[in-house]
Amino acid sequence: LMLEEMEQSGISIDEQSVIIQMYIDLGQLDRAQEFLEGCQRVRGLSSVNHAAVLDAYAEKGLWKEAEAVFLDRRESEKKMETMECNVMIKAYGIANMHDQALSMFESMRSHGAWPDECTYNSLIQMLSDGESADAAGDFLTRMQESVFRPSRETFCAVIARYARDSRAAEAVDVYRQMIRAGVDPNEIIYGSLINAFAEAGNVEEALHYFHVMEESGLNTNQVVYTSLIKAYSKIGSWREAQELYEKMLDLDDGPDIIASNSMIRLYSELGMVHEAKSIFDKLRAEGSVDGVSFTTMMHLYKNMGMVDDAVEVAQELRQSDLLADSASYNAVMSTFSTSGQLKDCAEVLHQMLVIKISPNNTTFKAIFTALKKSCLPIEATSQLGMLNKDRKPYSKQAIITLLFSAVGMHSHAQKYCEGIMIAEAKLDVRAYNVLIYAFVASGEVDKALNFFMKMQDEGLEADTMTYINLVTCYGRAGLIEVVKRIHRQMKSGEIGQSASLLNALVDAYRNLGKRDLADLVNQERWFDSYAQPEDETNVEN
Repeated sequence: LMLEEMEQSGISIDEQSVIIQMYIDLGQLDRAQEFLEGCQRVRGLSSVNHAAVLDAYAEKGLWKEAEAVFLDRRESEKKMETMECNVMIKAYGIANMHDQALSMFESMRSHGAWPDECTYNSLIQMLSDGESADAAGDFLTRMQESVFRPSRETFCAVIARYARDSRAAEAVDVYRQMIRAGVDPNEIIYGSLINAFAEAGNVEEALHYFHVMEESGLNTNQVVYTSLIKAYSKIGSWREAQELYEKMLDLDDGPDIIASNSMIRLYSELGMVHEAKSIFDKLRAEGSVDGVSFTTMMHLYKNMGMVDDAVEVAQELRQSDLLADSASYNAVMSTFSTSGQLKDCAEVLHQMLVIKISPNNTTFKAIFTALKKSCLPIEATSQLGMLNKDRKPYSKQAIITLLFSAVGMHSHAQKYCEGIMIAEAKLDVRAYNVLIYAFVASGEVDKALNFFMKMQDEGLEADTMTYINLVTCYGRAGLIEVVKRIHRQMKSGEIGQSASLLNALVDAYRNLGKRDLADLVNQERWFDSYAQPEDETNVEN
């Protein structure tokens, strides 16, 4: 209303950009555009006001709107202003459109706009936050060759990027450029250098820059202490790390979670259970414990043979909201599989799959550990190991299916049976064995036999695992004569001898009420030697 009265009274509005920003902040983009067009018709916008309008759009991530205003002015004025180009580079940077920002920079001179310190600083900081440390370093060199002095923030951004990429040598080179340019480093820059060398395990260099920082009169902060603790942890120097950690306790904010986890990990690697547990318990009491804290303690307890303690930590993590990534899920599964809590292991796997975290090699290693501790025939786990090594399209589904079947989670197992059946590759006998086992285990004998017949139709020959499944299947179906036939075939050598097949025959006869035949099979154990297949369940890294 006030704006309308001003317009009707012929009062000019000098700070058009403030009004436009107000509309943008309110989300009224149409009103902002309408007001901008009105200003341009009446008296136009100064370069400063125009840049402010672009910045208002840029701050909200509205790069398209900013670009439209910028291009419209460029077409009408037939030139570009450096200030306006700088804001557009900023807008593209906020939107992570680095190629467009670089294109803007390269086109400035041809449109009469010359890059200034602000241009270079903005572009370099943008590139440092992006994917290309080398591009940021190259533009830093170009900036200095153009006789511009980078700001401390720009030097800091490039050093931090090289440090994050574990390129300590390049970070030091930029640090030296900074000193030569007469720009004083701050705590952030020293912290980045110290952390770069800490991650590389180069304690000597990390300490060198720590001492330079102290000599400069800068206060040691939480980040620097944490980096030094990581450095000492890399070489197992627990006393030095512990001394620094105790100093952090005197800071206003105390140790951060990274420092605490570094200490827990260091103590864990050295088998120092009491010390690790002390920090872990303190984190739990403060409510600052995270997934890394839990997984590290689980590994410590397992490595020390304290399985019950590892399971207790795993159960606590499982009930928390910190179970959120593959590392934490794998640690919990590994703990349950090692302790023989196979149902818990399978339930955690199912939870992991529901939230669409893809299993990796560590996941399957835990699954194989669980399968080895189950009542599955060794032929089953051996075949799965070979199937995994062959990397068939259905390998992962088969492994998951067998775990779910082994612990009685039949509905979940059958869901992954569907994944096996729709695989593009032709199924081999190992895949059919998994399908047959899953339906036998769930009591769906007819479906199991259908898969056996389909397997025969495909021209695949039954192997030992197939016969183990069939004996169990026929035993449950009450087909004693078929069980006897397989028994005779094994005794005659038509079917390979197997201790697992012998066990299946004993169970089948007992289920059929033929204890005399079961006892007869057991007597054969004393006279014949049945070989177990070689275990093939190691998962490649």
